[in-house]
Amino acid sequence: MTTTAPIALITGGSRGLGRNTAENLARRGFDVVITYHNRQQEAQQVIAAVEAHGQRAIALQLDTGHSDAFPAFVTRFKGALQHLGQDCFDVLVNNAGISHHASIADAAAADLDALYQVHFKGVFLLTQVLLPLIRDAGHIVNISSGLTRVTFPGSAAYAAMKGAVEIFTRYLAQELGPRRIRVNVVAPGAVQTDFSGGIVRDNPAVNQRVSELTALGRPGLPDDIGPMIAALVSDELRWVNAQRIEVAGGMAI
Repeated sequence: MTTTAPIALITGGSRGLGRNTAENLARRGFDVVITYHNRQQEAQQVIAAVEAHGQRAIALQLDTGHSDAFPAFVTRFKGALQHLGQDCFDVLVNNAGISHHASIADAAAADLDALYQVHFKGVFLLTQVLLPLIRDAGHIVNISSGLTRVTFPGSAAYAAMKGAVEIFTRYLAQELGPRRIRVNVVAPGAVQTDFSGGIVRDNPAVNQRVSELTALGRPGLPDDIGPMIAALVSDELRWVNAQRIEVAGGMAI
């Protein structure tokens, strides 16, 4: 008898933490739909990586900073679900994001607007329009940052938006409790990806500073984060709900 695989939707899934999460969910038997902004070729590489694990994958273009495009995206996403043989999905990972570095004195209004559009308004409204498609007893994982706990120069605006996401997560968990949908936040520490211009990965001074601040003696890697997200949505952790889980190797403790 043919059985259908659970389906995960990961925003910003073409690279970095999103790609790693897609691959780790595929290892656990998930079919995956990822969104990408403008990196179509990299998105196709993620599809190939998921298929190498024996699962199916679909990539859909989406700019999470433009919420007026969400209704059309939902239509395309419904088509993707039908292609995968289902009409609902199981896991939403709100991962897409943009970086920002400026002091409070120098932060521009346009930069604040862009951060708000992607990191809070986009997360809120995309989740809202997808709620009818999330299966009861499903899971939502919002990605935050260690910067909501630890201050770092030039990160106030970015961290404030992530802080809003953490509060939104708790309220979402409360409202979705009757549907048995769990909602949690994963807050990575400094991770070696190309995010923010690859500053942690490619700047030796920043890499060394993060290593000195971290109990385990190094910055994070994507493969430190993706497995955590994949484990969090598993049935083994079914009683973890409305929590902020920092995955940072013991940074600034």
